[in-house]
Amino acid sequence: MKASRKFGRAGASKSLVCGLIGLSIFLLAACSTGDDGTSVLPQTEKSFSQTASDQRIETDIRDLLFKTDRKLYEAVELEVEEARVLLSGQVRSVQDRLEAVRLAWQVKGVREVINELAVGDEASVTDFARDAWITSQIDGKLLLDKEVRSLDYSVETVDQVVYLMGIAQSQSALDRVVAHAKNVKYVRRVVSYVRVKSETAEGS
Repeated sequence: MKASRKFGRAGASKSLVCGLIGLSIFLLAACSTGDDGTSVLPQTEKSFSQTASDQRIETDIRDLLFKTDRKLYEAVELEVEEARVLLSGQVRSVQDRLEAVRLAWQVKGVREVINELAVGDEASVTDFARDAWITSQIDGKLLLDKEVRSLDYSVETVDQVVYLMGIAQSQSALDRVVAHAKNVKYVRRVVSYVRVKSETAEGS
């Protein structure tokens, strides 16, 4: 346990240092020289506050990954843009893939998690194809449902078990999402890790 706590603090320090260095590089790269010889910071679509928020989200996710599983932390590549998180790289198992997405959604401010993680030892082609089909069917239903914000959710299917992750705007919205998942052919079970927005606000 002591080793785990030590690694957790080291991971957090490493992430914080990397974040500060990245922010410094951004500021230096953004500065340009005006006609009067003074340095100016050009206007961009992405505000300084959004950049700082994205950096904080990335740091928090990296810290969670490190504290949870050091090998998972080392395997996952992470990019954050306007609170949209992209996960890439290759992990050891499907469960690691699910855990990475679940942890990303735990961080305050995350709007969407895009999972591009590959698994080193994938299941059979048939099983993978069926799971992918189930996921695509659920994604399609969420996209067409005007009562649901599809970007609020990540859908992962493993052995015909559907895992839902994200932050629902309301309990009724979450109920609709779960119902959509249960009504897709071949689905054996639906497991929800979704947090309701009102509950999230109370706990923050």
